[in-house]
Amino acid sequence: TTHDNPVYEVDGIVHYCVANMPGAVALTSTLALTSTTLPFGLEIAEKGPEQACRDNGAICRGLNTYKGQLTCKEVAMAFNLPWTQAEQVL
Repeated sequence: TTHDNPVYEVDGIVHYCVANMPGAVALTSTLALTSTTLPFGLEIAEKGPEQACRDNGAICRGLNTYKGQLTCKEVAMAFNLPWTQAEQVL
């Protein structure tokens, strides 16, 4: 599919499969992404990664690796690797 022809139907089900929709509105997408992620970056910069993770569960859940340890269970499962809970590494 394309931006000009974004849908198709199979067995009565309408499918929408245009890749990279944020690219259609790049400035708006960038502003939305920045306004969403900047507060997390500022908190990490102000507190350091360890304290920011302790204070903010969202930051801790976003941690994938720390001090050489894989801390994201989903990544570990996808690659069949061992992992450690972030709280144990912090």
